This record gives sequence, structure tokens and C-alpha cells, in this order.
Amino acid sequence: MEYFNFHTHQFTNQSNVLELVNQYPKDFDAEIPFYSIGIHPWYIEENRIDADLKIIEEKLQTQNCLAIGECGLDKRIEVPFELQLSVFEKQLELAERYKKPVVIHCVAAFQEVMAVKKNRNIKVPMIIHGFAKNNQLAQQLITAGFHLSFGKYLLKNPDLKAVFQNVPNDRFFLETDTIEESIQEVYDLAAEYKGINIKELQSIISSNYKSVFE
Repeated sequence: MEYFNFHTHQFTNQSNVLELVNQYPKDFDAEIPFYSIGIHPWYIEENRIDADLKIIEEKLQTQNCLAIGECGLDKRIEVPFELQLSVFEKQLELAERYKKPVVIHCVAAFQEVMAVKKNRNIKVPMIIHGFAKNNQLAQQLITAGFHLSFGKYLLKNPDLKAVFQNVPNDRFFLETDTIEESIQEVYDLAAEYKGINIKELQSIISSNYKSVFE
């Protein structure tokens, strides 16, 4: 593995990239070699929750399923927050049971996500995908035991440079999510920001991969 794409919605099938492709229970594609699977807060359908959780639990017991998610909390959508919280907590229970890391979608609900982790005593790694906030929040999350994944906003928002530079090397991943740019482009910028070469960055992410996923 030269490159690890922590979170993507597009399977590009490059031999030198391990892609953690986001999957949804009802649209599951068995052709994708490695994936995460979860109920995204945007797509919660009350009449499907139990069926979706059953599919997720089934997939979590396979080697190709590397993580649960993306799942989480989003205060900027119409789905009732209590329902989001309930679905999120059920997925965290599965993550704990099957010892799988969690890909977190979080919008305007970081304090709540941290509280859930603490109150439920979640031990599996929890990774905030697409991090785009300030240094203070980044450090709060790191202190609370989270990892942060950077991608789209790292490329588009120069203000994230200082935030990314301050994230400890053992606490970050890189991703493409839905952007057209390649994971190689994200690595290039991340290496530049960290003041290291690509080989050193690959070594750091490889080490983080082993500590979270193996």
C-alpha cells in the first residue's frame, strides 16, 4: 500500500491505493474490495433502521469491512436530532461488539459526539472525516481520543494549513471523499504542509493504519 484513502465514495481500483469506500446498506456493492458501511444521518429512514443495522452487523463480521460508517450527527438537517443520536449509538454498539473503527460524519455537533464517546465509554478508534474546523476544536478532539481525516478542505482552504500542521503525526488520515482530485494530490499537499517527503508521509499513514485497522 503506497497510498491509503481513508474515505471515498468512488472506487478507482488503483493497484497502489487502498481505498476505504463508503457503502450504504441498501446499495451494497459486493465488488468493492474494502469498505466501510453505515447509516449516514442524512439517509436515516425510520422504516429501514432495523433492516439496515442487520445488514451492517452481517458485513462487520467479514474481513473486507474495515470500519463502520460513515455515521454520526448533523445539526443542519431536518432529521430529528434524537433519532440521529439513537441510530448513531446503535452503530457504536456494533462497532464495539465487532471491534471496528468508526468513520464519523459530524456537522455542528462536535460536543455531542465527544459526549457520546465519553458517556458510552467507546474504546474503538473514532475518526472524524473531512475535518475543516479550527485548531482549538482539533486539539479538543485529539485530547478526547479522536483521529482526524483531512482531504477536500485541506485542498480548498489555506486556513487549514496551520490546523493540520498542529495535528500529531499519529492522529491523522487523508481522504478524497467526493472530490475529483486524487489521493496522491492530497498526499502531495499534506507532505508539503508537514515539511516532509512523500515516503515519510506514507510511513506515518501506514503506521496509523496499523494502529487503527489491524
